[in-house]
Amino acid sequence: MTDEATRFRLDIAYQGTDFNGWGRQPGLRTVQGVLETALATIFRRTGEPPALTVAGRTDAGVHARGQVAHVDLSPEQTAVLRKPHGKRPPLLAHEALARRLNGVLGPVSDVVVLGASEAPAGFDARFSALWRRYEYRAADRAAVRDPLERHRTAWVSADLDVDAMDVASHGLLGLHDFASYCKAREGATTIRTLLDFAWRRDDDGVLVGEVVADAFCHSMVRALVGACVEVGEGSLTPGDLVELRDARERTSAFKVMPARGLTLVEVGYPEGAELARRAEQTRGLRSL
Repeated sequence: MTDEATRFRLDIAYQGTDFNGWGRQPGLRTVQGVLETALATIFRRTGEPPALTVAGRTDAGVHARGQVAHVDLSPEQTAVLRKPHGKRPPLLAHEALARRLNGVLGPVSDVVVLGASEAPAGFDARFSALWRRYEYRAADRAAVRDPLERHRTAWVSADLDVDAMDVASHGLLGLHDFASYCKAREGATTIRTLLDFAWRRDDDGVLVGEVVADAFCHSMVRALVGACVEVGEGSLTPGDLVELRDARERTSAFKVMPARGLTLVEVGYPEGAELARRAEQTRGLRSL
């Protein structure tokens, strides 16, 4: 970001069903692609279209109600936002950015900008983040299978022991190499700090798993959930999940759960000067 540019934070929600994930891909509909097309429409007369940096790239079919991204706008682009429209008084730049993005996206869009704000000094949506919180919803035979919730709930044809799943999830916490629970990507580390992982049933009996980590590698949450489901069915024990983790290699002992049950709920950031310090720290290579 240049000294003249202004960085804006965007808080974003989307239903991932009809998206091929977050990241822009040629010929495929993605969340980033749709939002950057909207940005290009708004700033079509101000040179190079702005690009987004996201807190965490979600996979195809994964939803979000707490995604965070940032965008750097030139002075000319910021001036576009401050221009009054018709007889209405001009909005603040961040207010205009959110309103105009949602206007381009349409009134019944599967991606919505919940809010925009001028980012504080040192803020980086990706590298300043302290943690990401995900929620996974799974309906077993004891749960109410609500067809209105089918796009964000995985259905499991078994009776699951939620207490055993909760015990198993707690045993995985801490700083570890989660290679056994990640889809390998060349050059990418699989070392993560799992800060919290717990299971409960909601009022409809749906099992809800809440997972918090400093970051997640590819398919990690859905693999962790799949392993816990095996424990809930009685096929694995909580101790087995720890042994599988410590083996640090992919296994067929559990299935990766469907993307539709997974939602990015929240991204946590530090305050003030800690934003830049955290970004610098995160850019360093993780090691055990």
